[in-house]
Amino acid sequence: MKKSLLALAAMGAFAGVAHAQSSVTLYGIIDEGFNINTNSGGKHLYNLSSGELQGSRWGLRGAEDLGGGLKAIFVLENGFDVNNGKLGQGGLLFGRQAYVGLNSAQFGSVTLGRQYDSVVDYVGPLEVGDQWGGYIAAHPGDIDNFNNAYRTNNTVKFTSANYAGLTFGGTYSFGGAAGDFSHNQIWSLGAGYNNGPLVLGVGYLNARTPAASGGLFNNSGTTTAANAAVTSSVYSGFTSANTYQVIGAGGAYTFGAATFGITYSNIRFANLGSTYALAAYKGQSATFNNAEVNFKYQLTPALLIGAAYDYTRGVSINGGSRAQYHQGAVGVDYFLSKRTDVYITGVYQHALGDTINAAGETVAATANINNLTGSSNQNQFTARVGIRHKF
Repeated sequence: MKKSLLALAAMGAFAGVAHAQSSVTLYGIIDEGFNINTNSGGKHLYNLSSGELQGSRWGLRGAEDLGGGLKAIFVLENGFDVNNGKLGQGGLLFGRQAYVGLNSAQFGSVTLGRQYDSVVDYVGPLEVGDQWGGYIAAHPGDIDNFNNAYRTNNTVKFTSANYAGLTFGGTYSFGGAAGDFSHNQIWSLGAGYNNGPLVLGVGYLNARTPAASGGLFNNSGTTTAANAAVTSSVYSGFTSANTYQVIGAGGAYTFGAATFGITYSNIRFANLGSTYALAAYKGQSATFNNAEVNFKYQLTPALLIGAAYDYTRGVSINGGSRAQYHQGAVGVDYFLSKRTDVYITGVYQHALGDTINAAGETVAATANINNLTGSSNQNQFTARVGIRHKF
């Protein structure tokens, strides 16, 4: 009897240890609000939309201690629309993130699955669209992917440990096309430094055949037509490119309650194809440069205000067409608690010059605030009042 009691006690102790060293966390964000768009294809639009400041989501995050500073980790993260209950990211069940891997306290982590690239990880947080502005304050069309419009499938990712504020990493995505190693191939590198008031980030992203089925611009799995995932007039005419490349950098410095930030990106659509009536431009390239300055001030522990200005300039095929986009954003965010806040954001965009549309025609550039239906002219203004709850 004594032996049996001792055995049961030992089993209970081991069960308690296993439970203490493993964890699964349910988390999420619900973001909903009312919008005004002064020119949605030529008309005013008033509507509710989900996930503007941060994408509405729920997820599972887990870790198991394997001993010696090594852990098994996983994340499954779903995106959804609060207004109709539909899945986000083109209808994928875990379209935001889905990965599994190993984490070492000394060296960092290696993960496999659907993940974020290094530009998103290291430079994206310095853009106002990833802070108080939300996706409407992101760069036009999120042309540099700072706001994470596109995720990478079939990805192996390394993220270093934190070395006195310095982190670095990279991703590689297998194309998965038989007989063509480079088809849909995506890779990225990045590094960040966060120590005291100074934050810095750099990143590089390279994607082959981005608009092909399964490519970076068209990886939801719900469409097969090239260019189907790109609707922004800012660069829809250039997505037949064989290679999409982004070089990005940014920094921020905090003085007391004030933070000043800046980002820069160079975006290149290289070796354009002959689709969409672009036969005359086959083999040519188009380049865009983007610069942003932003500011935020914590008036009280509960009240944040912010302002930003963004400038995008495109040098199209052979340097012939030049589109420019001036964009300003302002915002106020008030925290009712640690998990719930209400906010107001306003964004104005003005377009100049001309560009190439998806049909390969030279047309006047029109305003197109990120993730909205484009304007019928050079100007567009949108405002949003929203509420966000985290759990």
